[in-house]
Amino acid sequence: MQQIINFLIRNKNFLLFLLLLFLSLILTIQSHSYHKSKFISSTNFLSGGVYGWRYSINNYFGLKNKNERLLEENVQLRNRLSKLTRDTIATTYIDTSSFNQPYTFIEGNVYKNDYSKADNYILINKGEKDGIESDMGIITDKGIVGIVENTSKNYSRVISILNSNSRINAGLKRSNQYGSLVWNGKDPNIVQLETVPRQAILKKGDTIITNGRSTIFPRGIGIGTILNYELDQNQSYFLIDVQLFNDMTDIGFIYAIRSNHATEIKLLETPKVDE
Repeated sequence: MQQIINFLIRNKNFLLFLLLLFLSLILTIQSHSYHKSKFISSTNFLSGGVYGWRYSINNYFGLKNKNERLLEENVQLRNRLSKLTRDTIATTYIDTSSFNQPYTFIEGNVYKNDYSKADNYILINKGEKDGIESDMGIITDKGIVGIVENTSKNYSRVISILNSNSRINAGLKRSNQYGSLVWNGKDPNIVQLETVPRQAILKKGDTIITNGRSTIFPRGIGIGTILNYELDQNQSYFLIDVQLFNDMTDIGFIYAIRSNHATEIKLLETPKVDE
């Protein structure tokens, strides 16, 4: 113990310098958006390498479960393709790659997934070189996961739907009533849908989906089912508990959604300034 005290006394100036340097770096990063952005990008790069190594090991032992999920998705896609073939009158071959598709999907994997904090984030193994940008939606074959917040060359940080800052437009599958999807910080598999008008007709088990009222998620992506609901204190809006389709504690394969018409839509939504 005495040796430790002697060490601290001998090096007190150097240790004080390190402490002040550390505090100055924190204050600089927090008060300047540019430095904060660069710090997050650097963190993504470093943590991406560490979690990539860990992911490779975990991925090997979890191949059976993931393959089963891929098989389920392939069955669903084959069923849809089969139905489309039966319902199509014309049999002429059409090259769908020439279509002006509103959305493009980019596959990826989760390297790190937080779900036990108040503000949870997800690290994925796709970044700027793969075409990932901020504000792109992230989903799985079962439902939504979150929205890209920041990117580096090879990795991206995603704001999970289990985050106090997350607000996503969502609504009822069988009507046009919608609200804001939030999380109260309790159960990682239950989120809340707020500000749904009291005129809405609700039933336990009803499906909640994205309503397509933004350029992030197209309409119709699954979120979950109604678990419980009640009116707020003013008796004006419903507060709905939604049981998620995704198990947010077990996210593996993901898809990032690029809106190919986002720039055009945002230009129309931006008010013109009179010259």
